Amino acid sequence: MRFGLDVAQHQLTWDEILGRTRLAEEAGFEGAWVFDHFTALYGDPDGPCLEGWTLLAALGAATERIRLGTLVTGMTYRHPSLLATEVVTVDHVSGGRVECAVGAAWNGDEHRELGFGYPSVLERAERLEEGVEVLRLLMSGERVSFEGRYFGLRNALYRPVPVQRPHPPIWIGASGRELMLPIVGRQADAWHTWGGRYAEKWDVVRRAAEDAGRDPGSIVRASSLSISEPWDEVRRAVDAHVANGVKYLVVDWPSEGRGRLEEFIEQVMPELGPA
Repeated sequence: MRFGLDVAQHQLTWDEILGRTRLAEEAGFEGAWVFDHFTALYGDPDGPCLEGWTLLAALGAATERIRLGTLVTGMTYRHPSLLATEVVTVDHVSGGRVECAVGAAWNGDEHRELGFGYPSVLERAERLEEGVEVLRLLMSGERVSFEGRYFGLRNALYRPVPVQRPHPPIWIGASGRELMLPIVGRQADAWHTWGGRYAEKWDVVRRAAEDAGRDPGSIVRASSLSISEPWDEVRRAVDAHVANGVKYLVVDWPSEGRGRLEEFIEQVMPELGPA
């Protein structure tokens, strides 16, 4: 099993975020993940919450090995052309360690408060898929055009090309069977999901990938892992994920604090090992 760490940047200072990320790097986590929100989701709603992509650039310059990403970037917050330039920039700053993880976005209150606009579920799903297509085109380093319902490119060029070729891995966070999971099958390099009925969800992704002429086996399956339960329960949860074909788990920063995470690193993580 491959592990990432959810750094959970809400309510934290830069020094605290950097400390958590360096702890993950030193402990052998493959990735460190922040989120793409502008207000704290837990604790004091008026507390601090540093912006995700500028944060990734700073973390990329301050670390050496660990991979970095947002779980996930809402496609509604930025034009995908702007997002492509941010992804490529962080890829260069980090020496090729960025993950491009995106989703349709869900926080309606945040959108309305900050004036982003909050489209319907259908429109957000359509914007997500078009946005992924724009990302791939702009990260090609070639002049490209695209005419979609929501986004367009006209003989557009962005350089430099990413360090990772043809582009950083594109993750999609999704759970909805009708709209979102088919997009995963058509577009994602990696799929992060949550909740139950995993086999049913994977069947939707698999069929969509096959219909698009893609190998479903090429899609990395990922989920999240709470480590607040007794260790035997945590181990059983990992076993259940393995049975579902999950290869990557993002470990939630525990509410009990750093000591609980260090117990996981010392007592549990070594026995699970790489996939």
